[in-house]
Amino acid sequence: MWPNRTFLDLIDVELPIIQAPMAGAGGAALAIAAAKGGGVGSLPCAMLGADKMRAEVGVIRQQTDRPINLNFFCHDPIPADPGRAKAWKDHLGGYYDEFGLDKSATAPAASRSPFDAAMCEIVEDISPEVISFHFGLPAPDLLDRVKAVGCRIISSATSVAEARWLEERGCDAIIAQGYEAGGHRGMFLSDDISTQAGTFALVPQVVDAVSVPVIAAGGIADGRGMAAAFALGAAAVQIGTAYLFTPESLVSDLHRAALMATDEGQTALTNVFSGRPARGIMNRIMRDVGPMSDMAPAFPTAGGALAPLKAAAEAKDSGDFSSLWSGQAAGLAQVIGAEDLTRQLARDAGERMAALTP
Repeated sequence: MWPNRTFLDLIDVELPIIQAPMAGAGGAALAIAAAKGGGVGSLPCAMLGADKMRAEVGVIRQQTDRPINLNFFCHDPIPADPGRAKAWKDHLGGYYDEFGLDKSATAPAASRSPFDAAMCEIVEDISPEVISFHFGLPAPDLLDRVKAVGCRIISSATSVAEARWLEERGCDAIIAQGYEAGGHRGMFLSDDISTQAGTFALVPQVVDAVSVPVIAAGGIADGRGMAAAFALGAAAVQIGTAYLFTPESLVSDLHRAALMATDEGQTALTNVFSGRPARGIMNRIMRDVGPMSDMAPAFPTAGGALAPLKAAAEAKDSGDFSSLWSGQAAGLAQVIGAEDLTRQLARDAGERMAALTP
């Protein structure tokens, strides 16, 4: 029933749906359920150590032999800037006073490591069907090693220029990530978020610009959005926020409650939690310092100064200092198991496309 089968044939998967790899929110259980539902289950690896990564993949492989995707970041690490880090912490000093916290205390930001030789060795051992990257692609020698073990390579583009860049360097499929998407922008050729296109403006332009399958991402949370993406030439969709509502996701109770209460006008792009633009639900720290702050240190270190505040607030059942990632279509999501969600998305999209077929 799918008008474009290029992604299905490329990955040899039942349904053209990728469960988005959401670092900190997705693990083995979510990937297994999405894969059992017929889609591509994804494991976010940027915040996992080698042992944890192997353990999670081991659990997945024990329960399903269907295609899985391992996702990695490939940003260029920026040297620490102690002066900027101190200025950022001083800027947040009033909150430390409010919670009675020691301003001299240090806390590490969440670890987000770029793809390197050690990670590549694990990929060579595991040989997953799909490897996806965020923030461009790794060094050519690492990319060649991944391709040599038969992995399909996909990466995110937030512009036509990025999509062309990815195809020129050997990507087998490209994720067209629109402005509506939750979490971090995959942008890498520009850092100007003011020019990022929405999903349904970006997808057809990327389809016209490249010859590989295009995967639509951002603002898709039900069968209507999925059918619309196919109407614009997409060969698959990548869905994140809708999967956060499933019992298999790892989001905290605070995050889950915030998702349940949000709508399209309550999210914003912010860099205060990591140093890179990412879409999340508006909360106190985003309103107070502005969603985008010039003072926030470079990715991924901005979260270090916020970590003690996050812990103190969450101890009082408050998400005022937490990164509550969400796309703009959270209001369309429902509480349902990830396996059932995957099949329901495909069924609803198929029915809508069939209704439009003469």
